[in-house]
Amino acid sequence: MFDIKKYQGIFPAFYACYEDDGSISPQRTRALARYLLEKGVKGLYVGGSSGECIYQSVEERKVVLENVMAEVGGKMTIIAHVACNNTADSQTLARHAESLGVDAIAAIPPIYFHLPPHGIAGYWNDISAAAPNTDFIIYNIPQLAGVALSIPLLREMRKNPRVIGVKNSSMPTQDIQMWKDEGGEQFVVMNGPDEQFISGLAMGATGGIGGTYAVMPELFQKVYELYRAGRVTEAAQVQNEICRIIYRMCEAHGNLYAVMKAILKKRGVEVGSVRKPLPALIDSDMAIVDDAAAMIDAALVKFN
Repeated sequence: MFDIKKYQGIFPAFYACYEDDGSISPQRTRALARYLLEKGVKGLYVGGSSGECIYQSVEERKVVLENVMAEVGGKMTIIAHVACNNTADSQTLARHAESLGVDAIAAIPPIYFHLPPHGIAGYWNDISAAAPNTDFIIYNIPQLAGVALSIPLLREMRKNPRVIGVKNSSMPTQDIQMWKDEGGEQFVVMNGPDEQFISGLAMGATGGIGGTYAVMPELFQKVYELYRAGRVTEAAQVQNEICRIIYRMCEAHGNLYAVMKAILKKRGVEVGSVRKPLPALIDSDMAIVDDAAAMIDAALVKFN
């Protein structure tokens, strides 16, 4: 039986770290992992959307995970997203992740072709079978994957004893309640949409995995701590400020991840830019970077 406490708390979705020439940077990957460890987060979600996984090769994704594990493996909970748009590559990454000793692997459904539920279940179970000693987490993100998790599909997947939870990035928080109700008290459900983290907790989420966590981990940890302490009104105040920061970051011409990487650079953590076709920042975006960084700093003073 797995320990659900490993999955309670804040899990930043790990950013892709590039050299200035756009290649994967092992050094910068380790530096970001170390930075987040020092921030006291519970774990990391490596190789997902925030990691720009669909724009990286299988070998590049291996290098990223190898360096994260070398730096912080065994010191925090590591969930590795291993899905590719074909089963064989996904299994390769699953085997590799298990060989490194990650705590769990995760996978979105296959994208582009809309498979029937039994096809999706087959894909996920094939991936899980390649890492038979590792927990498996379903990644539900229908707005990007084009297919949504359902109760019948979840029931089918729960026949696999390695399936321990769902990373839920669908917008309705009701989904969190449904997955938790179906899975039971020891079933992991992680909130995905950062703007509604407190709402996800209210609906039963075990913790959260989010793309903006790494740029303001202290604020998300504060929401989690206040909510768990029953101080819901105070938690909501922090959540509302987080939302305002996200709205400001989303106003840039460049991609949101490019904005957040620029904010991290201001903090002394250089991780490069984003990989095309994601748009990089333009000069006028720097005012937004400065504003968002200042908003984060002000919130840290106000709420800590």
